[in-house]
Amino acid sequence: MKKNQDSFENGRHSNRLIHEKSPYLLKHAENPVDWFPWGDEAFTKARVEDKPIFLSIGYATCHWCNVMERESFTDRETGKLMNESFVSIKVDREERPDIDNIYMTICQMISKDGCGWPLNIIMTHDKKPLFATTYLPKTSRMGRYGLIDLIGRIKEIWKDRREEILSTADLVTGELENFSTKKPGEELKEEVIQTAFQHLKSEFDEVHGGFGQAPKFPSPHTLLFLLRYWNRTGDSKSLSMVEKTLQEMSRGGIHDYVGFGFHRYSTDPHWLVPHFEKMLYDQALLSMAYTETFQATGIKEFAKTAKSIFTYVLRDMKSAEGVFYSAEDADSEGEEGKFYLWTRDEIENLLNKDEADLIIKVFNIEKEGNFIDEIKARKTGENIFHLQSSLKKISSETGISAKEIEFQLEKVRKKLFTMREKRVHPDKDDKVLTDWNGLMIAALAKGAQAFDEPDYLKAAEKAADFILDNMRSSTGRLLHRYRLGEAAIPAMAADYAFFTWGLLELYEASFQVKYLDAAIELTEDFIKHFWDKKNGGFFFSSDDGEKMLVSWKDFNDGAMPSCNSVSMLNLLRLGRITANSKFTEMALSISRPVSNEVSRFPAAYTHLLTAFDYGQGPSYEIVISGKADADDTKKMLKAIRNCFIPNKVLILRPAEHQSPEIARTAKFTQNQISIDGKSTAYVCQNYNCKLPTTDINKMLGLLKIMKVS
Repeated sequence: MKKNQDSFENGRHSNRLIHEKSPYLLKHAENPVDWFPWGDEAFTKARVEDKPIFLSIGYATCHWCNVMERESFTDRETGKLMNESFVSIKVDREERPDIDNIYMTICQMISKDGCGWPLNIIMTHDKKPLFATTYLPKTSRMGRYGLIDLIGRIKEIWKDRREEILSTADLVTGELENFSTKKPGEELKEEVIQTAFQHLKSEFDEVHGGFGQAPKFPSPHTLLFLLRYWNRTGDSKSLSMVEKTLQEMSRGGIHDYVGFGFHRYSTDPHWLVPHFEKMLYDQALLSMAYTETFQATGIKEFAKTAKSIFTYVLRDMKSAEGVFYSAEDADSEGEEGKFYLWTRDEIENLLNKDEADLIIKVFNIEKEGNFIDEIKARKTGENIFHLQSSLKKISSETGISAKEIEFQLEKVRKKLFTMREKRVHPDKDDKVLTDWNGLMIAALAKGAQAFDEPDYLKAAEKAADFILDNMRSSTGRLLHRYRLGEAAIPAMAADYAFFTWGLLELYEASFQVKYLDAAIELTEDFIKHFWDKKNGGFFFSSDDGEKMLVSWKDFNDGAMPSCNSVSMLNLLRLGRITANSKFTEMALSISRPVSNEVSRFPAAYTHLLTAFDYGQGPSYEIVISGKADADDTKKMLKAIRNCFIPNKVLILRPAEHQSPEIARTAKFTQNQISIDGKSTAYVCQNYNCKLPTTDINKMLGLLKIMKVS
């Protein structure tokens, strides 16, 4: 420490984070705060020196994390006080979601100040929580406690009231343990699907789409559930809720019109002013929602938006190795959103008069700006592109055809994009995460099928191959993070769940059996090390991994679907493909530890209910037996892929092979051969197969496909 102290006094300082790979941790590596990474060294130091731990959890593209770093953690006075009072630990929540899940839940249990990131926890050396809050300014202001005041208060309590707060910490830990080890309840009943729809309907914003008011999150997995509800019931309201939400989001400021992709969430009810970070998982889940809604409705606007998301990801978020980066920051040059905002003068100077007039009208560009600075609470003169009317309505107002407006807009968009590329870009969090890549692989594989786009398939295959070849330990276990040539951190439940989802979609897009075999192998490993043999469901961390404060399970479908929800659907699909009843039985038991909560608050478990909907059926096993490259096989597959058939597995049994690989994995396909050398469809439910057919229309008729009325 003497060396660190000397360098601090000379104006140069680096702490232990300098040896980390996380861009977020490296941002804090030269703070005067003597940060430790999460690990035994920090906990031992806290125990030996009898100090509480200051645990701060955030991520690289988090705006308020960056604000707190600039205001407090780079400040020498604050650093000195923290070093005297605490052992300080920095965690990247995206590298360690296992830590973040536990302490965010604790924050929600005990904090009166709200929870978010940065997540700041005061705790003991044995990881028990004493205090939890989110962003803190350096000094108290506007009724909000400041970090310096908090340090003094914690020192006083640690000295004079330690037994009291340790007793409270034990109670919180015990409550957390009870929550995470719930015994199985009754099986869910089919009525819960209807109840979830009614809850969502009551929360639906009829004017702007989405649910609730502000802040407003995309929650695409909720839209995927509503699509399945429509498919099950034919209720047009559920479909219109999806359509309205997706249309309003794509027309709002949350959507980057110039460079594509979606920002994190909207700070207002009408999707205008976002927090500007772009997360890989949002791109993946939203592209799935737009893709499936196009399949359900045939509306080209949804296909266009899905493809634009893929364009953004493949252009800006793909590494040289073919895997996908995590996120792009909200800030550039120290200001949130600066990269994305435009003044009216800028637009008039960059474009000719006709182009500028068109952009100003279509995207509602104001002289005083439409962007309101969150801190200054006033308009800045800058604008976020957003549509208030459809192109059809603008066409009727201007007398210019919608097709011509669209053509002109795309021409001007490209010009603006070229201009914007010259600006200082937001930082990119270039670490690669197995779970988020799994979601992106699934999305690209879905897009490859729906849009008959081989480039999407190639991108998905390249990413999956990289993870299978480079992000596994010497024993074959998955690893969570890759950056700068290093794969590290044992995989958690979300890695297994989301990557398996990607592999299953990739098999159905490519029919390469190696992806299906990898999904089965990883699932067996997942079950071995994560399954709760006593109560059912998957723990977030493995049985042979680091011992956490509690053994935690994740069920709630929040910003992303939970690992248990995704695993439930994965297991059902694998059960259908392999006819292995073990997978099916495990899937059906996953919901039981939280069945009471799901019945009371079903709208918080929409992806779990998507899996439950699949399990309730009807669901299909579709086997196409024919030569893989034959025109009739391609036409039959295309006919299926053009439709919205969510509850199915799709298997190709290539007729050019007498004993195809797939027949060893999906044994029930062994006798499903082509008729008279033609591509033949076998449509089955619970392996009860209808008479095979070579007629595409008859095949589609057997699938009872829901049509938009």
